[in-house]
This record gives sequence, structure tokens and C-alpha cells, in this order.
Amino acid sequence: MSIPSVAIIGRPNVGKSSLLNAMARRRISIVEETAGVTRDRVSFFIKWREREFELVDTGGIGLVDQTVLMKHISSQIEVAMEAADLVLFVVDAKSGLTPMDTEVAGKVRRLGKPVILCVNKVENRRDEFEAEEAHSLGFGTPFPISAKEVIGITEVMDEILERLTFPEEDESEYGIKFAIVGKRNAGKSTLVNLLAGEERVIVSEIPGTTRDAVDVRFERNGKIMTAIDTAGLRKKTRVQDAIELFSLARSERSVRRADVVYLMFDMTGPISQVDKKLAAFVAQNFKPCIMLGNKLDLALEAGKNPAQWEAYIRQQLPLLHYAPIAFISAKEDANVEATLSLGEELHEQASRKIGTADLNKALQLALQQNAPHSKGKRPKLFYATQTEVNPPTILVFVNEPMLFTGQYDRYLQNWLRKSFDWKEIPLRLDYRKRDKVILDPE
Repeated sequence: MSIPSVAIIGRPNVGKSSLLNAMARRRISIVEETAGVTRDRVSFFIKWREREFELVDTGGIGLVDQTVLMKHISSQIEVAMEAADLVLFVVDAKSGLTPMDTEVAGKVRRLGKPVILCVNKVENRRDEFEAEEAHSLGFGTPFPISAKEVIGITEVMDEILERLTFPEEDESEYGIKFAIVGKRNAGKSTLVNLLAGEERVIVSEIPGTTRDAVDVRFERNGKIMTAIDTAGLRKKTRVQDAIELFSLARSERSVRRADVVYLMFDMTGPISQVDKKLAAFVAQNFKPCIMLGNKLDLALEAGKNPAQWEAYIRQQLPLLHYAPIAFISAKEDANVEATLSLGEELHEQASRKIGTADLNKALQLALQQNAPHSKGKRPKLFYATQTEVNPPTILVFVNEPMLFTGQYDRYLQNWLRKSFDWKEIPLRLDYRKRDKVILDPE
């Protein structure tokens, strides 16, 4: 389900970052009395009254910045405004309306998006009087707030829920959701177009958050699947357009939404820092992943050996050591069917639930075969149970969690992968301290 986006817009120093922090109920954005502190887009997922939306803080419109970042900052603001489903337009009651506020109002009006006008820094009677002036901007009755004192925030958040659309979607209608992420020109769009163009029983483009990933739903062998298409990435130092700057954030969001991730590479080029950054994010989020080498036809023509390329990927991306590698040519429709089947297999592995008795037998055997090293306490593993699937999450009670971290944690993960056919997916082991043995209820 797509999460709607809300952008906080306004000239410098009206309190946009303070408003985000107040709504998030924690310090997310840097708050400083210096124009232009917020140069990059900062976002946070807000959950309010059982609804969730993304709140995006931006730099100040009209910022005078003589550095090379001036154009870059302006572009980021424009992209954030375009991407938003709703705009929070913030002005300052202390300083009153300025010509720059009027300029910002014109930009916001041209968007044609729903707008909530907030007059910030309303902390006394005089401020309330100044707030009334904001009616002249033409966005209806303004909301008087104080982000610093957390006054009026509840009313604004309730209004946000009233203005946004939260479709009630049946996730089963989307089947397995897999994200296709990678560098620019790796061939992601070619693969998505192939999937959407062939076996055209059910094909629909379901927009996620505006200017974000697009969900392409299709049917394969009688099963519904959804491909989450994302913009390509390239190294940050080469970014010229803010849309590309945001592509990493969009890809990361797609990874979080996905059941399985296809991390795509161009086999005619090297593994890059962008590839490594994406691989790390996939690993940190415990997502089943297929490392997908595309343009196999061109690689073979250039004399590249897939076996050597597989060894190269393993060496470059050790965090995904468990992930399978596949090679395809999306352009030639070579090995695509088998790769989709592999994605289904990974999803099945990640959905597998193991009985508590079998799980504890396997872990005790692992401990007997190779106990963690300790100069002091003797490491003890009392009891374990699987608490979640997707990814499989194991709660393990031990006498000292520090003895079961690092290399020994990896050892236990690999042991469980071999024991329960979790060979190609990430596992999450959560160690909890326990002083007494817990008897197995089974």
C-alpha cells in the first residue's frame, strides 16, 4: 500500500524543521537560526490515529546561497513539492507576511495540490492577531501553531488525515511484491516492460507516492505478482538533477515494501559504490535478495565468463553472501522465467515457520559442535522460538547475549540455514538475557 506524502514548504526560518520535529515527537531535522541549514530533504514516517504518512522537510524557498548548492537546493524543493500529496505551507507570525511568503504562495498555488496553511510561532495575543493576516494568501483559514511549544499540532495532524486518501487495499491482490533496484542503465525498465508486455492477463500501473516507484501488476502462471519499478541510481558526486538525488531514497523505500529484492547489475560494467550501498541496505532490512546480472548477451559477446563474474560479485558484496546469483538478458528474454521462479522460492523460504522443538534441537547441536569462545562466563543457550516470518526471526534466550554476537551469530545463522532449508535468505536472531533455563513447552 502506498504511503501518502506531505511536504512542509515555506521561506527560510519560519520553523519548518521545528514543525517536523514536533509532529514526529523527536528530533529529526536540525533546528538552527541560520537560513539554509536544511539543504537535503529530510523525511519521517508519521503514524497518527492508526494512519501513516510520510512527512518531508525541505530547505527554504527563496534561499540566497552563493555556493554551488544554490541550484541544487532549489531543485530539491521543487521535487519535494511535486512529489507531495499534500502541502503544509508555513509562515511566521512573529515577522508577519513578507514578499517572499507571497512568492512561495504563488509556487504552491500553481501545484494544484491540497494545502494546509500553518502560521507558526503563535505564542501570545499579538501573534494571534498577526496570524489573521495569513487569510490574504488565499488558502482558507490558517492554523495557528507553535512548533516550539507544541501548540496546535494535534489539530494540524487531524486535518492532514482529513485531506489525505488512505485506500483500503487487499494486499493479496498484489501477490508477491518484488523490487527491482540498481544503477542507471542496468536494464530495470526493460525487465519491467517485458513482464508487463508478456502474459498480458492482468496488467495495471498502480502509482505509489507521486514521483516515486510505480507498481506494475501482472499475472504469471495463474499467480498475481507485482514488480516495483524504481528510478536508476548513479554516484552522488555525478548527480546534476535533484530527481536523481532522491532516487536512492525511493529505492530504499521500494526495498522496505518488497517481499523479494532483485539487485540488478550491468554485466558489462564493474560493481560500483552505489551497488554496494544498495546491497548494504538490503542486508540491513533482512530482505530476500537475488543478485541479478543483466545484459548476459552483451557480456558473452565481450568474452566475459559468468562463473568469473559470480566470483567477482561474491568478493565485492560479502554482506549478501547467502543471496543467490542469476544472469539474464532482459532484452532477449533469456533466463527471466527461471529468475522469477527463484524469487518465488526465496519468498517461500522466508515464509517458513519452524516448530520450537526442532529449532531448539538444531541450536543445541550447533552449540555442541562449536561453542562461542569466552574467557569468563560459560556461554549457555537456554531456549529459542521463532516469532516471525518474512524474515524468519528467532528469539533466543541465553545467559550472556554479548557471547553470541559477531562471528558466532553468523555461525548460528548459517547452521540454521542448512538445517531448515533457509539456505538463500537472511535470518534475524534476537538474543535475550535469561538467568534460568526455560523448559520447552513442546
